[in-house]
Amino acid sequence: MQPIVIVLILIIQFYRYLLIAAAIFSWLVAFDVVNMRSRAVATIGEFLYRITEPALGPIRRRLPNLGGLDISPIILFFLLLLIEIYLERYVLPFVP
Repeated sequence: MQPIVIVLILIIQFYRYLLIAAAIFSWLVAFDVVNMRSRAVATIGEFLYRITEPALGPIRRRLPNLGGLDISPIILFFLLLLIEIYLERYVLPFVP
């Protein structure tokens, strides 16, 4: 059972890194640093969107409009961090 919890923690950590990558990528696109007409860049952007949007979409729908400021990645990041800390401190030590 302990390896399952460890794998779950690793998946959460990896997803947090994907959230950071998606946020940085969206800034690079918004400030026209990268060109979305490039096939490789568009593929990376589509991958990051498809991976992160299922978790970010419900959060975005519940947040009020903040005038172009999207804080849903920050909320999801800290929510995942809290889940990870909970698993590490309160679940992992007690699982055989």
